[in-house]
Amino acid sequence: MSATLTLIAAVSVDGYISRGTGVPWDLPADRAHFRSYTRDKWLLLGRRTYEEMLGWFQPGHHPLVLTHDPKLLVPNGKAVASVPEALRLADRQRELICCGGAEIYQAAIVHAHRLIITEVHEFLAGGLPFPKISKHDWEPVSRRSQAMDDDHAVSFEIVTYQRIQRLDLAA
Repeated sequence: MSATLTLIAAVSVDGYISRGTGVPWDLPADRAHFRSYTRDKWLLLGRRTYEEMLGWFQPGHHPLVLTHDPKLLVPNGKAVASVPEALRLADRQRELICCGGAEIYQAAIVHAHRLIITEVHEFLAGGLPFPKISKHDWEPVSRRSQAMDDDHAVSFEIVTYQRIQRLDLAA
């Protein structure tokens, strides 16, 4: 049994996850969705994202921090040197969830089975990009919309993408 790798991110219309640090939007419904979806799961994060999330982790979280520093101490988790190493460690888990940042998403997307993308209806016009989601590799399988309201200054959709399985005709 192998863990399914899921990337979860909030992404602007023009493809950015951040202007440099943190999430640029205050979207309570998306934050609740993120917390609910990641509850009691193993998380793959870069060192900077891990440090930004310190104090937020729930007791059931098991963070795997992708870093060049193998001596990094990660309470309830572990420092890892690569995405394949994280997948090996999470082998007996049902799912490993990649929470960013930009470099970690780029390294992880080639190993991913699922994307859960909050498509934020706002332009950031620069910042840290999320990898391009190719319609040749990914298909949307569910979509949930959130309109602007008193709690949300911008509308968004939470879209789940599944990797398209291709038959290898050369085999």
